[in-house]
Amino acid sequence: MDDRIIKTEYSELMQKSYIDYAMSVIVSRALPDARDGLKPVQRRTLYDMYELGIRYDRPYRKSARIVGDTMGKYHPHGDSSIYDALVVMAQDFKKGLALVDGHGNFGNIEGDGAAAMRYTEARLQKITQEAFLADLDKDVVDFMPNFDETEKEPTVLPVKIPNLLVNGSEGIAVGMATSIPPHNLGEVIDAMKAYMKDGSISTRELMKYVKGPDFPTGGIVINQDELLEIYETGTGKIKVRGKVVYEKGKNGKTNLVITEIPYPMIGANIAKFLMDVAALSETKKTADILDISNQSSKEGIRIVIELRKDADVENFTNLLYKKTRLEDTFGVNMLAIYEGRPEVMGLKQILKANVDFQFQIATRKYTNLLAREMEKKEVQEGLIKACNVIDLIIEILRGSRDRNMAKACLVEGKVDGIRFKSKESRIMAAQLMFTEKQANAILEMRLYRLIGLEIDALIKEHEDTMANIYRYEDILERRDSMAQVIMNELDDIKKEYGRKRRTQIENAEEAVYKEKEIEEMDVCFLMDRFGYAKTIDMGTYERNKEAAEAENRFVFTCKNRGKICIFTDSGQLHTVKVSDLPFGKFRDKGVPIDNVSNYSSEKESIVCVTSQMELNLCQLVFATAQSMMKVVDGGEFDVAKRTVAATKLAEGDTVIGVAAIHHQNNVVLQSHQGCFLRFALSEIPEKKKAALGVRCMKLAEGDFVENVYFIQNSVPVSVEYKGKEIVLNNIKANKRDTKGTKIRV
Repeated sequence: MDDRIIKTEYSELMQKSYIDYAMSVIVSRALPDARDGLKPVQRRTLYDMYELGIRYDRPYRKSARIVGDTMGKYHPHGDSSIYDALVVMAQDFKKGLALVDGHGNFGNIEGDGAAAMRYTEARLQKITQEAFLADLDKDVVDFMPNFDETEKEPTVLPVKIPNLLVNGSEGIAVGMATSIPPHNLGEVIDAMKAYMKDGSISTRELMKYVKGPDFPTGGIVINQDELLEIYETGTGKIKVRGKVVYEKGKNGKTNLVITEIPYPMIGANIAKFLMDVAALSETKKTADILDISNQSSKEGIRIVIELRKDADVENFTNLLYKKTRLEDTFGVNMLAIYEGRPEVMGLKQILKANVDFQFQIATRKYTNLLAREMEKKEVQEGLIKACNVIDLIIEILRGSRDRNMAKACLVEGKVDGIRFKSKESRIMAAQLMFTEKQANAILEMRLYRLIGLEIDALIKEHEDTMANIYRYEDILERRDSMAQVIMNELDDIKKEYGRKRRTQIENAEEAVYKEKEIEEMDVCFLMDRFGYAKTIDMGTYERNKEAAEAENRFVFTCKNRGKICIFTDSGQLHTVKVSDLPFGKFRDKGVPIDNVSNYSSEKESIVCVTSQMELNLCQLVFATAQSMMKVVDGGEFDVAKRTVAATKLAEGDTVIGVAAIHHQNNVVLQSHQGCFLRFALSEIPEKKKAALGVRCMKLAEGDFVENVYFIQNSVPVSVEYKGKEIVLNNIKANKRDTKGTKIRV
């Protein structure tokens, strides 16, 4: 038993297993091959359709049949991955060149998914059949056993174009990801031909042909100067904008119409874009929008934004570029499997990999064709020779007992046992030296081949065969001849399937949006006990002053271009632009303060709300449950961030009071157990907001400060404590950090 136990380090075993898994995902599932630009699931699906005979000129077949056959024979990783790959290959808005002709609901550009595979049908596109699968019968690529070794599948498809560039690719592996944009077929073919003519050509020179990515959704690439580095290194960011046109609307209004969208916007991001545009109006980033409508159809994208008469259209367009996904970024990482390992490749490297692959395919193809023509030549020469001595051959056939005897005479000149009419025939038969293949062809030859016209056709066929042999030998012996053949095929593909570029390439200035200056004025901030906030004009406030102060928790004056500061019991400061709050009528409900700030009513409570304008003119006093207090200059809270720490707290401590100092000169602390301590405000030291503060009241065990009051000696202030009214001014004054006076009720 001990001999069968293998001892190994657990960490080493886990490391090896994970590396094996990672490489399996990288090579066998997630990344495309640099030669045919296909992931394994795409390659297997196309090959299965080819095997099933689902050609472009034949009827569609159910997608479920294709998926099931592919999964059963080649790709045992679930039907959803196969169907998803089939759907994407049929979506012309995702691929530069659709490889599958889908019939039925295969989804749309707005993000609606495809119908279930039992409802849709598919077949190969013509270009897929002619440029991806055409030469599979000529032994141009290697085949390998499938997962259960019951079938053979190609390791790579004999694709005649740089499909990795034409269709691009996206995939996430373990520790790496690929993101390659689609390109224009004609441009890529021209670049490939240029590389074949001059292998030392630079990336800059190749970009005279490949201007940049050509997204099926069109759009405008706006960072042309950065493309050279992207294509040299294989990584970078491409900035894409949607295409906008302006149309005259009703009553002199202007309609902004989006006719092309950035490639990353396809799918659910179109709906998000519409929501973002609506949000610009709701949050008062702009008041120019009157209406938004998505009028997109099968004919193309058409998103219409109706603007006000006096709208600055160009400035509004820049707002869309800045605040929405109408300008987006496509991250480029041209990672592919090259020579069995993942590698980030530039434009020239990808073209080199494809050119080398084309020469390999052509070499195997024409070597195979040459062998077939040589075999035909051998048979044809035997038949022509046989026609010249047909009487002798007939005599041999009539005089032989069986096929083997006749064949031995034709191949080796053995005449024993064969009856001849004359000695001359025997002598001539003994001199015959046909090859094995020639003898078989002669024995299987039909009598109609002896007709004169048939003999002439045989001679003509032999001449054609010899011409093919000379041509194939020339292609195999001279690289220039092979290159010309490849380029001719590329020209034919470009002529039939090439199309005009859809995406514009240019250098555009960064979008600059100038916010309209709002006329500064005083407004009144109102926030009720439920946390709903709004602003109203001062005239409305003056007319409803009593009701405003009775119904709201916080009421104060601020500037409409200023900020509101929210201090919470957790020691945080949240700031809100006054312009983000609704401005309207006194009886309007307002908006929850949670919706316009980082404040969360579930995690913290509001202690104080004030305006940034007031803070800049005064000092703040902080008080906590553990009786820690400090004075902080209000200018320290003039911050750009929406949330900062307003004060430092000890563990388990909370803020119970924050107040601006104006005319107050005394502080009264009230503990939970009924102790009241009154002392001079001047005894509290001024500190920075990051400081902890000083202790201001000695607390009994289990006690804590419950309330803090700031008073003036000349203004009586009374509070109710457990049903008893207490005048705070009458409490005996003490020093800071004492126990205070116990109130008995």
